[in-house]
Amino acid sequence: MKFNQLVVAGLLCSSASLANAASGNSEFVVEDIRVEGLQRVALGAALTYIPVQKGDEVNSFRITQLIRSLYSSTHFENIQVLRDGNTLVIKVAERPTISNIIFDGNDDIKDEQLQESLDGSNIRVGEPLDKTVLTSIENGLKDFFYSIGKYNADVTAIITPLPRNRVDLKLLFEEGDAADIKQINIVGNELFSDQELLEDFELQFNTAWYDFLSETRYQQQTLQGDMETLTNFYMDRGYLRFNVDSTQVAMTPEKDGIYISLNVTEGEQYTISEVELVGEMLGHENYIERVLPLTPGELYNQAEVTYTEEFISKYLGRFGYAYPTVTTVPEINDEDKTVKLTLRVDPGKRIYVRRINFNGNTITADEVLRQNVVQMEGTWLSNDLLESSKNAMSRLTYMEEVEFETVRIPGKDDQVDVQFKVKEQPSGSFNAGISYGDQTKLGLQAGIQQDNFLGTGKRIGVNVSTVSYQKSAQLSYTDPFFTIDGISLGGTVAFSEFDGSSFNVIQYNSKRWSVGANMGYPIDEFNRINFGLTYSDVELSNRGYYEQTNRFYSQFTDDQNPDAPISYTSLQSSVSWSRSTLNRGLFPTAGSSQRASFSITTPNSDVNFFKTIYDGRFYFPLSRDQRWSVLTKVRLGYGNGYGDINGNDQILPFTENFTAGGADTLRGFENNTVGPRGIQRVTGSNSVTLPDGTVIPGSPSGDTYVLSRRSLGGNAMALGSLELITPTPFVEEDASNSVRTSVFVDVGNVWDTEFDYNEYLQLDNRGRDELLDYSDWSLFRSSAGISVQWISPMGPMVFSFSRAIKEREGDDAKFFTFNIGQTF
Repeated sequence: MKFNQLVVAGLLCSSASLANAASGNSEFVVEDIRVEGLQRVALGAALTYIPVQKGDEVNSFRITQLIRSLYSSTHFENIQVLRDGNTLVIKVAERPTISNIIFDGNDDIKDEQLQESLDGSNIRVGEPLDKTVLTSIENGLKDFFYSIGKYNADVTAIITPLPRNRVDLKLLFEEGDAADIKQINIVGNELFSDQELLEDFELQFNTAWYDFLSETRYQQQTLQGDMETLTNFYMDRGYLRFNVDSTQVAMTPEKDGIYISLNVTEGEQYTISEVELVGEMLGHENYIERVLPLTPGELYNQAEVTYTEEFISKYLGRFGYAYPTVTTVPEINDEDKTVKLTLRVDPGKRIYVRRINFNGNTITADEVLRQNVVQMEGTWLSNDLLESSKNAMSRLTYMEEVEFETVRIPGKDDQVDVQFKVKEQPSGSFNAGISYGDQTKLGLQAGIQQDNFLGTGKRIGVNVSTVSYQKSAQLSYTDPFFTIDGISLGGTVAFSEFDGSSFNVIQYNSKRWSVGANMGYPIDEFNRINFGLTYSDVELSNRGYYEQTNRFYSQFTDDQNPDAPISYTSLQSSVSWSRSTLNRGLFPTAGSSQRASFSITTPNSDVNFFKTIYDGRFYFPLSRDQRWSVLTKVRLGYGNGYGDINGNDQILPFTENFTAGGADTLRGFENNTVGPRGIQRVTGSNSVTLPDGTVIPGSPSGDTYVLSRRSLGGNAMALGSLELITPTPFVEEDASNSVRTSVFVDVGNVWDTEFDYNEYLQLDNRGRDELLDYSDWSLFRSSAGISVQWISPMGPMVFSFSRAIKEREGDDAKFFTFNIGQTF
C-alpha cells in the first residue's frame, strides 16, 4: 500500500512549517478517516478533537488546524497525518500515563503542597504526562527555594518508563542549607535608631542561643512583610511621605549568608486637617461619625485609617451590605504639613443568603450543624452572624476546624450561597486511665462516652468501671437542642459502690443510687443557664471513726446497734451559669471558659447542705499562629450545712467534701491525698492497729490522738494552674489542633473551716505539726510537670509527668499518669 505523506508533526509549534511543506500536495475530498496508535484514548473521544469529517475538502491549512486541535486535547505527544488515496490517516503516539509520583529529599515543602502545585499543571496520577511543562516546574520549585534563602537548591525530574505506556515521575530535591541573615542595615533613618525599627521585624540576626522563636533564615516573603512593618511604623506616627527607596540583598561567596540593606526617606510628620464622609451610609451617618477615631488636629495614623475603613465595612455588613467599598482619599498639603481625609462609602447592594451548605461532615448530620448557625437562609447576609455561627460550631468538641466562604450566584448580584467547610474529629472516647504513685502503685479505670451519637449531636454516656476503689455504672443523655431555640434537656441514672480507704480517703464504704434531670437555657451566644434536680439514696457502712465525722454520724447512728449501716436520702436542686468564648471545643488557644454553680438540698431531705463552685479557664495567645499560648485555670469551692434536723445543726456531709490531688486537680499528687486528714482517738493503754495499718502504742496516761494516713477532704477548696502551651516536637504544624504539649505548675489546697483544729493542738498527739498546716489558710501545695495531649481514633488521650515541688511530709507524690478519654 502506497502512502502519500501530507504532514509529519512532532511538536505543535512546528505546525506552520508543516503546513507549508504540504502546500505542494493537491487538495482532496476525505472519503474516510482512520486513526492509528490509540491505546488509552477511545476512538470516539479522539474524533471529537478532529475538525474534519467525511466529505470535507482538506488542504494544508485544515491539516494544521487538525494537528493543533489534537495537541490541545493533551493526550498525544506525537502526531502524523498521512493520505492513503482519499483516506485521511492519523497516526498518534499517546502521552504516557503517570503511574506514580514520588517526592524525594524535600524537607521544607510538604508532599501535599508539592502535589497542589503539580495539580495546577494537570500533573497527577492517572493523567497523561506533558513533558514540556516539567522544565517550568523544575524552575518554579528552584525559585521557591531561592525565595527562602536556599541558593544551593536543585530540583530534577526523573521519568522512568513502565510497561503499557506508563511512567513513574520522581522529583528529586537537593535543598542544601539555608542562608542565615548576617546583618540588616537601614540607611537614611535619623529620627529612629536601627534597634527601634528592627524590633518588630520577623527576620532577625545575631540572636541569643535561647531565642528559639526568632527567624534568622532569609525568606523573600518575610522580608516583604518586614518592609510593610517598617512603613507602617512611620505611617502610624504621621510620616505620610515615608518611603523605602530601594532594597539590596547581598550574598556571601559561599551562599550561606545574607546581608540586607534598606534605603529609606523618612520625611516629616503630617496632621489631619479635616475628615469628611461622603457617599451613602444608609442613615447611619451620625453613629459612624461619633465613633470615628480620626480627629482633626491629631497626627496622621495609617493604622487608624485602616481600622476606620474596616469598621465601616463591617458595620454595614451587619445590615446585609456584604461587599461595601470604603476608600480613603488623602489630600496632602506639603506647605503646612496637613492632610484632609475624605472617606468615600459605597455600600453596594444588600446581599441575601440563598442557601447554606456544609462540606466535610461525614458523620455529623447537616441539621446538627445548622442548629448552631444563627445566619438564616432567605435573610440578608450578616458577617457578624456568620462569625458567630463559625465560633459556635468551632466550640463543638467533635469539630476540629470550621471555615466559611460566600459564593456569589451567577446572574444574581444580590444573592450568595454560604459554604461552611468543617473538619471533624473523634467525638467519642473509650475512657480509660493508668496511673502510678508512690503509695498506691498501679491504678486502672475505664468507661465510654459519645458526644455526637450517630451524628445527631446528642451526648450519650454508658460508663461501667471496676477499679480498686469503686464499681460503678452510669447512663447519661443530653439533647443540646431539645427545642429549636437551643433549650437543652438531659438526664442521668447512676449506681456506685465505693471503698474510701482504697481511694486515698478515710475509711468508709458507700452505696449510692441517683437519678437526675437537667435543663439549659441559652441567654446569648456565649452565656447559658442550667437548672437541675437530682434524687440520691446513700448507704454508709464499714465506717472508720474520726473526730471530724462523729458529728455527722451521730444524726443517724442507732444507739442499740452503733456499727449498723446508716442511710439517708436527699433531693438536690442546682442552678449554674456558664460562659464560653473559646475558639475551639478541644485544644483551644484563645478565649475563656467559665462556670459557676450553686446546689442545695431541699428542706425535706435527710441532710441539708449547699455547695457552690467556680471554674475558670483563660487562654492568652503569645504568637500570631497561636501555637504558643498561656493557660490559667482557677477552681474555687465552698460548702456547708444549713438549718437543723431534730435539733442537730447541719454540716456538709463528709461524703460531699472537696478533695484534691490527681489529674483533674493537683497533678504531682496521688488522687485525693491533699487536704485535712482524719483525727482518730485511741483509748486505753493497749496498742491499737488502725485500719490503714498504722500501729499506735498504748498510753497509760489517757487517750491518744493520731492523724490517719488517709485524707478527709474539706468544705473549702482553692486550686490554680499556670500552663505554657508549646508546639509539640516532631509534629507538623497542621496537626497542632490534634496534639498539644504544655509545661505546667499547679497550686492549691483543701481546708475544713468548720472543724476546730486548735482544740487538738494542746493534746498529746503525734500530728501537732500537721494540724497546724490544716488550720493555716495561707499554706498551699504545688507541683510542676509536663503534659502531652492528643486526639486519637479512640478519643482524647493525655500523658503527664509531674512531681510535687511543695508538699507536706507524708504526702503521696505521683510520678506520671496516662489517661485515655481524659477531659481537657
